Amino acid sequence: MDLKQLEYFIRVAELGSFTRASDVIAIAQPALSRQVRQLEVELRQNLLVRNGRGVVPTDAGKRLLEHGRGILHQVERAKEDMNRMRGALAGRVAVGLPPSVAGVLTVPLVRAARERLPDAALSITESLSTAMQESLLTGRLDIALLYNPQPSPDVDSETVLEEDLFLVSATKGSGAKRSGAPLALHQLAEQQLVIPTRPNAIRMLVEAELAAIGRRPQIALEIDGVAAILALVADGAGHAVLSRNAVAIAERSRRYAIRPIVKPVLRSRLALAASSQRPVTRTQRAMGELLRELVGQHLGANATAPVESADQKR
Repeated sequence: MDLKQLEYFIRVAELGSFTRASDVIAIAQPALSRQVRQLEVELRQNLLVRNGRGVVPTDAGKRLLEHGRGILHQVERAKEDMNRMRGALAGRVAVGLPPSVAGVLTVPLVRAARERLPDAALSITESLSTAMQESLLTGRLDIALLYNPQPSPDVDSETVLEEDLFLVSATKGSGAKRSGAPLALHQLAEQQLVIPTRPNAIRMLVEAELAAIGRRPQIALEIDGVAAILALVADGAGHAVLSRNAVAIAERSRRYAIRPIVKPVLRSRLALAASSQRPVTRTQRAMGELLRELVGQHLGANATAPVESADQKR
């Protein structure tokens, strides 16, 4: 049994499509189909069946998927073990970061990984939490930081940070304060919001918390991307609900004023997540520990810092 054929089959089965798998693996689709077919011929089993939306594994395919994941993991473990004999942690680790976190952690993560895990190949993807949770399931990502991940038996997650959310508005004049009086949650329903489309984690949290008190948000504009949201806020299109970190990394952050949301406090949860269906290698575990450490160093203090005005910061 060829390990490359096994890897190709696993990717096709997990992604549910030869087309998507060929894009991820960077191999032509006819060649990919031929490799999977050769594996079926060798095993004398149909492993995949086509339907209207792509392919799904047969019963034999599901069984091979379980074996295949374990086999490839053992191969990675063997490589790691050989590298460990010369004191190295090696292997590729695909990490996912939300946009507001990527702006803070990408450079420190790359620097720390080069220093502590020089033989590891690091790949970083910036995306929304819901998309990254799916990528963990399909194997495109090994570990990710997710905001408010939905409970799933296929994903293991551990909360590494809780961030208070703020109402973000445009400042009015250079002498304006960058912080204001706390805003009660029911008052949030009176604000015109520039907010991401569903199923963005903050959007879902805002809607759920307001629904719990019988209110609904007023949506002025729906747009994805922190930078775009803040640009519209600065232009006077409405207000945003974001963490302090998201505002702190923005260009010309002094254009924005923030007000804490209280009664109850609106708080977002950042979790370190990995697929429960894939064994974690030692290199991936080390990268996870590194991420946990960097979150505390670069995000933790800012998430809990007291709100200050521009005058106080001078």
